[in-house]
Amino acid sequence: MATSGLQHVAAMYAGVVAPPLIVGAAVGLTATELTFLTGACLFTAGLATFLQTLGIWKIGARLPFVNGVTFAGVAPMIAVVNSTDDKSDALPVIFGAVIVAGVLGFFAAPFFSKAVRFFPPVVTGTVITLIGISLMPVAFGWAQGPNPAADDYGSTTNLGLAGATLVIVLLLRRFTRGFVKQIAVLLGLVVGTLVAIPFGATDFGPVADAAVVGFPTPFHFGAPQFQLAAILSMCVVMVVSMTESTADMLALGEIVERPADERTIAAGLRADTLGSALSPLFNGFMCSAFAQNIGLVAMTRIRSRYVVATGGGFLVLMGLCPMAASLIAVVPRPVLGGAGVVLFGSVAASGIQTLVKAGLEKDNNVLIVAVSLAVGIIPITAPEFYHAFPETAKIILDSGISTGCVAAVALNLVFNHLGGGHAADDEVTSPMDPQPASVH
Repeated sequence: MATSGLQHVAAMYAGVVAPPLIVGAAVGLTATELTFLTGACLFTAGLATFLQTLGIWKIGARLPFVNGVTFAGVAPMIAVVNSTDDKSDALPVIFGAVIVAGVLGFFAAPFFSKAVRFFPPVVTGTVITLIGISLMPVAFGWAQGPNPAADDYGSTTNLGLAGATLVIVLLLRRFTRGFVKQIAVLLGLVVGTLVAIPFGATDFGPVADAAVVGFPTPFHFGAPQFQLAAILSMCVVMVVSMTESTADMLALGEIVERPADERTIAAGLRADTLGSALSPLFNGFMCSAFAQNIGLVAMTRIRSRYVVATGGGFLVLMGLCPMAASLIAVVPRPVLGGAGVVLFGSVAASGIQTLVKAGLEKDNNVLIVAVSLAVGIIPITAPEFYHAFPETAKIILDSGISTGCVAAVALNLVFNHLGGGHAADDEVTSPMDPQPASVH
C-alpha cells in the first residue's frame, strides 16, 4: 500500500508543485516563501485527496481519485498578479476569490451534475488545450533563467540546460517502462539539477535554511481579500475544473467497474469544491482531479481507494516537512523550463485527445473550436489587445482560459442546443473546404 501510494505521489508531484512555482515567481516571493507556498499546496492536496477517497457524509466520490492544485487556475491567477499594484496583496486577492468560487461550487455541485450535457468534449477539449497553450510561455521564460534583468538571461548555458533536461525526460519516457516511466519528469528534474551543478546554476541554500518540521500557518500571506473581477475569473476556472473532474470521474468509474452515476458525480464535485474552499485557509490554491493518476490506476490495476488515500497521507507529511518541500526550490529555473515543455505540452495534448472525440467532422463543432481557440490565445499572441479596458475587466480578459471557456460554452449553446442547432450539423472534411450551395 505504501509503495503504491508513493507511486501516485510521484506521478502527480510535478503537477502539484508547478502552479505555486509559477504564481510565486510572478509575485516575487523569496526562496523561503516559495518553499512555504509549495509545502502548503502539497498539504492541501493531501487533504483534498482524503475528502475525495475516504469521504464524509455526501462529500467524496469514494473512488481512487487524486486531487491537487489545478493548472486551470494558473493563467487567471497570474492575470490577478499582473493587475495588482502592490504584489503583497496578490495572494490574498487570489485566496479570497478561490474561497468564494469554492463555496459557490459546493452548493452548485448537485445542479452541475445534471447540467454536464452543456459541457461536451468540444468544450472541455478546447479549454484543456488552452490551459496547456497558456502555460507554454511560462516554460519558455523558465528556460531562459530566473531573472530577466540578469546578464545570463537567455544565455546558451541556460537554454542548453533546458534542452538537456527535455532530452533526458524524452529518453526516459522512450526507453524505460513501469514506475520509472511514470516518474520520468521527476527524474528529469533530478538529473537536470545534477548536470547544472558544474555550471553554478544550482543553489542548495533553500534546503539548508528549511526546517525539518513545520506547519502551513493559516493566512500566512495575509487575510483574504475579495475583489469582484478576481472572483468572477476564479468562478470560470471552477466551472472548468468541475467539468474536467466530471469527465475524470466518468472515466475512472469505467476503469474500476463502478460507473459514476449522478449521485457519485455530485459527491465528487462537493469534495473538489470543499477542498478548494478550505485550501486558501492553509495558503493553497484551487484543487481538482489529476487525470494522470487515472492512467496509473488503469496501468497498475490497483483499484483500492485506500491506496490513493495513503498517497494523500504522504502529501500531507511532505507539506508538514519544509525541507522536503524546499527540494523543488533547488531545481534551477532552466531545468524546470525543460521539464515544463513536456508537462505543459502534455496538458495541451490531453485537450487535443479530448477534441478527437468531439465530433470535428461536424461543421458546427469546427467553428466552436476555431473561434474559442482564437479568443483564448489573444492574451498570448497580442498581450496589449485589451489595454483600453478597465483594470478589473482585464483580470478576466487577460486570461485566455477564462475567455476561451466562456466562448466555447456560449457557442456550443448557440450552435448545438438553441434553435434546432443539431439539424445544421453539416459534415466537413476540412475547416477550409467550401460548403455546397443550398438548392431551393
